[in-house]
Amino acid sequence: MNEFKKLGIIEPLLKVIEEEHFKEPTEIQAKSIPVVIEGKDVLAGSATGSGKTLAFASGILQSIEKRKGIQAIILTPTRELAEQVGNSFKKFAKYVPVKTVIVYGGVSIGPQIEKIKSADIVVGTPGRVLDHLSRNTLRLDKVKTLVLDEADRMLDMGFRDDVEKIMKQCPKFKQTLLFSATITRELSELSKKYMKNPVKVSAESYVDAKKLKQIYYDVQDNMKFSMLVHLLKHEQAGLAMVFCNTRKNVDFVADNLKSSGVDALAIHGGFTQDKRSKIMKQFDSQKRLYVLVCTDVAARGLDIQGVSHVYNYDIPKDPKEYIHRIGRTARAGSEGKAINILVNRDYNNFRKVMRENDVDVEKEKTPFVERVKIKPAKPSNDFRKKKSGGFGGGKSKYGGGKRNYHR
Repeated sequence: MNEFKKLGIIEPLLKVIEEEHFKEPTEIQAKSIPVVIEGKDVLAGSATGSGKTLAFASGILQSIEKRKGIQAIILTPTRELAEQVGNSFKKFAKYVPVKTVIVYGGVSIGPQIEKIKSADIVVGTPGRVLDHLSRNTLRLDKVKTLVLDEADRMLDMGFRDDVEKIMKQCPKFKQTLLFSATITRELSELSKKYMKNPVKVSAESYVDAKKLKQIYYDVQDNMKFSMLVHLLKHEQAGLAMVFCNTRKNVDFVADNLKSSGVDALAIHGGFTQDKRSKIMKQFDSQKRLYVLVCTDVAARGLDIQGVSHVYNYDIPKDPKEYIHRIGRTARAGSEGKAINILVNRDYNNFRKVMRENDVDVEKEKTPFVERVKIKPAKPSNDFRKKKSGGFGGGKSKYGGGKRNYHR
């Protein structure tokens, strides 16, 4: 506790930190909290799960004056991250008389409008924040602190114009805090345009490289799914995350894992917000082993604790996503394993990953694997419209037959 106290954190927040059994500040907290509390602009390099929410909450919660309008706004790239950050703020503000409202699309705007009227802090996605601004249901003229959380992902997802429109509606003299896993050239340009002499801080990767083992298996095209089932049933795993490149593959893998007796749930951007929220609550409430099958987009911003294994069922097309994926495990001193299952179609992407990232991935001897009976992927509406040839033909690699894409 003394280490947190030395950072200058106010007593009501220290009380919550003690109740949550936080032992000592993470690296990004120790480096950024003092300058955040001083009111300086901060450009911070920090990954999901490194404790950055507490870093910017520590300054915001001690500068807020109750019922003086919206005084802090935190922008996040996804609805899930907005909920996560917003709920953390509510927890940290347990003994501070302030109100936080969480705003994002995909749900009714009416209840958000009512909550904004009495709120002091807004956490939200750029699209829904702009929606409120256009309706005049949200004013940012009293904002003291603006936070861009996971800023690199926000720009990757095409939100730069939206973010700049929001920043321009905030007062010129305010504190701006930018947290990002990577500080890209585009982010540096944004910081020069909108930040005043920002203090640059960075933390080493929250992943402990010494405790992360990365391996790959080379398997036959028709044995990919069977290999995944074999590994999930034989590895001594806690929570496992299985990454796929498409929603279609997520659904295919999750459905067939359940048919094979593996406790798995899927999450991707094709689900409604309500369904995605229910899935995450289900994960949080489970005490047994389970598997989360997801796309990169759906997993962004989800800080899921206790991930012991990451499986790349599909190798990402963007080599940067590989680093984000494996960064889900081997955190805070825990052991972790990243497993890549490769068939012929994966090698182009895998070569890019190896070439553009500083990673050490060892080849493992492929064990004897019993072939698993699988259900074919459900055809999409587009596939059904095709009568023959291309994607619609029965002999296509996406349809039935011996060369089924997913096996």
